[in-house]
Amino acid sequence: MTDDIVFYTNPMSRGRIVRWMLEEIGRPYETRVVEYGPAMKSAEYLAINPMGKVPAIRHGEIVVTEAAAICAYLADAFPEAELAPPPGDRLRGPYYRWLFFGAGPIEAAASNKALGFEVPPDRRAMVGYGSLEDVLNTLEGALTGREYLVGDRFTAADLYVGSQLWWGMQFGTLQKRPVFETYVERIKARPAAKRANALDDALMPAPGAQG
Repeated sequence: MTDDIVFYTNPMSRGRIVRWMLEEIGRPYETRVVEYGPAMKSAEYLAINPMGKVPAIRHGEIVVTEAAAICAYLADAFPEAELAPPPGDRLRGPYYRWLFFGAGPIEAAASNKALGFEVPPDRRAMVGYGSLEDVLNTLEGALTGREYLVGDRFTAADLYVGSQLWWGMQFGTLQKRPVFETYVERIKARPAAKRANALDDALMPAPGAQG
């Protein structure tokens, strides 16, 4: 299989998470910016992602969508980057746990918060995350006294969960807590995070530009 990677994104999207992951693995990739509106729902792009959303990647003939899935895929496809515990390692289970805690409870709770929706206390058993407070307390407990979520090194789980905390605290959908702020400052200081942020910032439309 060819190692060519094509990255479909928009700088105002969760594509920023995948950009960071691509910078961490250190392999060349082609960026294709997909504009919101007709381009994202075009037949050409729907052939890549029938949801008509970014991000997505094409690695040779393999197409992967959903930011968490892309991070997990790239970590396994390029093990030399050491962004996931190897199969069979005792840390593989906790790695999956936190990666998908980000894709499930954190994503759902933060999205509902942004939409102004709060689960009634008597209905919390119906949603996977229970309550936003439960999610944040669980994550705070996991990070207290630790530098990273899994073992003693940075993994794709930190990249994905940390991106959500970074974004959520910036835009007010996730509560700022000292342990979260310390964690995010640590991981966003990584060279790959800085490169990714600069690349996406350069693609942002100029203030006042018409879409």
